[in-house]
Amino acid sequence: MVVRTISAALQGIDATPIYCETAIAPGCRIIIIGLPDAAVKESRDRMESALREVGLRVPRKQVTINLAPADVRKEGSMYDVPIAVAVLAAGEMIPKDKLSQYMMVGELSLDAKVKPVRGCLPLAILARKMGLKGIIVPRENATEAAVVNNLEVLVADDLRQIVDFLSDKGPLEQLEVNTREMFAQAERTYPADFADVKGQEQVKRAFAIAAAGGHNLIMVGPPGAGKSMMAKCLPSILPPLSLGEALETTKIHSVAGMRAETGLITQRPFRSPHHTISSVALIGGGSNPMPGEVSLAHNGVLYLDELPEFRREVLEVLRQPLEDRLITIARAKNTITYPSSVMLVASMNPCPCGYYNHPTHPCTCNESQIRKYLGRISGPLLDRIDMQIEIRPLSFDELSRTHTAEPSASIRERVLRARQVQDERYAKVASEAAASGDVRHLSVHCNAQMTPALIREYCQLDDRSLRMLQSAMTKLDLSARAYDRILRVARTIADYEGVPSITSAHIAEAISYRNLDRSNWGQG
Repeated sequence: MVVRTISAALQGIDATPIYCETAIAPGCRIIIIGLPDAAVKESRDRMESALREVGLRVPRKQVTINLAPADVRKEGSMYDVPIAVAVLAAGEMIPKDKLSQYMMVGELSLDAKVKPVRGCLPLAILARKMGLKGIIVPRENATEAAVVNNLEVLVADDLRQIVDFLSDKGPLEQLEVNTREMFAQAERTYPADFADVKGQEQVKRAFAIAAAGGHNLIMVGPPGAGKSMMAKCLPSILPPLSLGEALETTKIHSVAGMRAETGLITQRPFRSPHHTISSVALIGGGSNPMPGEVSLAHNGVLYLDELPEFRREVLEVLRQPLEDRLITIARAKNTITYPSSVMLVASMNPCPCGYYNHPTHPCTCNESQIRKYLGRISGPLLDRIDMQIEIRPLSFDELSRTHTAEPSASIRERVLRARQVQDERYAKVASEAAASGDVRHLSVHCNAQMTPALIREYCQLDDRSLRMLQSAMTKLDLSARAYDRILRVARTIADYEGVPSITSAHIAEAISYRNLDRSNWGQG
């Protein structure tokens, strides 16, 4: 007799069904087939010890366990529970009536405790799509799984509880949460506030414009000018996550094994990897593909401090994610896609010593050293950063002022008004695109995501603005990509100020945010 239990495998941030088929025949061994990795093969030893702890044992016959479909690689310890249950049902030690109604996941310890696994949120979403009655998960994973509505989430602490439940000897604890209520009541606190940043009013305005349009931003300035502090303040002025964004962000963190305490991530992520990070750790992948820092920052901020200190090959892998807002990892047998819609914020010194063009501190670098240092950032990568800001050090008078600067809450109100204008604009665009079958504009939500067609429609310029932009393109030797980015930023400035049309003042300000382009670097 063949018995089947239901589990799942992770593929990117989604899950695919896996069936643990178990058959018993004459013999005396346990065979696990279906492309298992080493951790899955070791589950038979964990299973045997766990069964002994609950007073049961593996049948003294040949037990063949097939993880189907056989061409999908099975990784990790999440199959311990469904394998153990399938073996017990095949040996007629428990009934098999409920096996087709529930998905099961969990690692077994040697004393039969059920330990947490990664990716329970996408697994619960899959269980609901399959029309299953519920999912049995470890207690540590229950909160994130319970985010999925209209699905029984049953909590298991040890294998004995699961056996009793399947044998109708006792219930499993069921966890229920109201996702919308939990999301609405979630506390959103920020570790840094622009009220604590002295001076730098022009830089703060640039941050507000970047937040209003979702633009990438780089800061260049000497040590101690406040670059890192302002980057950490950025999440406090960004629009709050929508419920859909929160679920998608939580899925990524769930797959990476990073569980949120409340089960749902309610604040925009802020990720700041060290400059020694590898390209795989940054964009994801590996022998067992996992999301990287870029995907973990999805719907939030990716902050790269001391940008030139990152290895050149690491920075170059950012090109596709910044442009497409997706990361595609190709392997011989499958291709995995991770979302990567992030705001990139970077900071760097203007030279190796950090004091080039400093008003009081002399620079010890020669021109060759400065150009070599700045040349670590490629032109194509710089082109993908919409706003490039030069930060000057504060004077003593600015530092000694005691009045409180404008708080983040006030700045956020203006950002939200600008975002509301964009929401209305692109909701109309998406509706028209859906009606016409034009998929290019369905995923546009802010100005930084505008396609060339939308730029032509919503970034029309008068003659004065055109002449100003033409002059800047010639003098700064800007690329076609930089041209588009100037128009996008100008559109955001107009939205931020509540103006329907782009004016020459908006173009001038947008051009001022390109003053660190390649042709200007290293010049006084």
